Amino acid sequence: MEHSSEKRPTLRSLAEITGLGISTVSQALRDSPEIAIETRKRVQLAAQQAGYRPNRAGVRLRTGKSNVITLVLNPQDGGSGFFSNIVYGISDALSGTPYHLVVTPYSLSDPMEPIRYIVETNSADGVIISRTQQDDPRVRYMSDNGFIFATHGRTDMNIEHAYYDHDNEAFAYKALGKLKAIGRKRIALISPPPNLNYYHHTLVGFDRGLKDFGLEGIMVGTVNSDSTIAELRAGGLELAHRQTPPDGVICSSSSMALAVIAGLADGGMNIGEHYDLVAKPITDLIALGQPKIIGVDEDFRKAGFELGKMIMARIDGQPAHTLQIVDTPETHLK
Repeated sequence: MEHSSEKRPTLRSLAEITGLGISTVSQALRDSPEIAIETRKRVQLAAQQAGYRPNRAGVRLRTGKSNVITLVLNPQDGGSGFFSNIVYGISDALSGTPYHLVVTPYSLSDPMEPIRYIVETNSADGVIISRTQQDDPRVRYMSDNGFIFATHGRTDMNIEHAYYDHDNEAFAYKALGKLKAIGRKRIALISPPPNLNYYHHTLVGFDRGLKDFGLEGIMVGTVNSDSTIAELRAGGLELAHRQTPPDGVICSSSSMALAVIAGLADGGMNIGEHYDLVAKPITDLIALGQPKIIGVDEDFRKAGFELGKMIMARIDGQPAHTLQIVDTPETHLK
């Protein structure tokens, strides 16, 4: 018995549906200004209704473009929602465009490996990366090779590039201001990893806030937001056992905060009683499990959306220095 199957729509079948020539249909799908706008809309609607998808190999032969944007991320976000939300945000930005998103996970042990492969094979029209360093070899490599990219996070290397970043200096400063306002005086900072650029922004805000608010600061150098849950819990316990423990804690990620809170509790210190803690970003699940955390908003989906728009703008030739955003809302503190 024969099984019927629907054929994939082609330019020829769209031409038959619309009563137009194949060349006209092709140009209309590319939104060519040589085709009347009414005709373009009619062809594009017919393509959408028929489920037409352009052949990527054919597109690349004609245009030299892959219509692929590659997001290179480490998938271990520790429950902060970063990975999923930034993917959703970029997908929102690319929706309705010819571009497709490809997510490439990588190991922290060799972040250069996927970048080299993409650039050498020209397998994407643009790349988005995160976890930027002050002097980031990925940024230098792509810049030296003339490859289009955008970053979640800034660098400090005199290379103009598109970026979207959260104002971590403002985060640390405002967190100290909030803790000061509720009477806390001795504040511990559990920072980002020292090799990442936003570590330095966080420290600038922390140091400035300590001076402006007249607070005592404690740098917890043994752990950071890349530490394991066991290490973070041990770090919290160590803080609780200090001769003069902190009465305020700032965590640069919400997932690490839960482990630190557990360690402090192991040492007999309860959040909201012996100390208060500020962290970002607070997901609904974390807020449900630990409602006494003072939460700070950081919209990863918005970051992804803006990065998606940036990378398409760069592909269209917009200068990198016009595509740089530092998210500094009026207040993040809840």
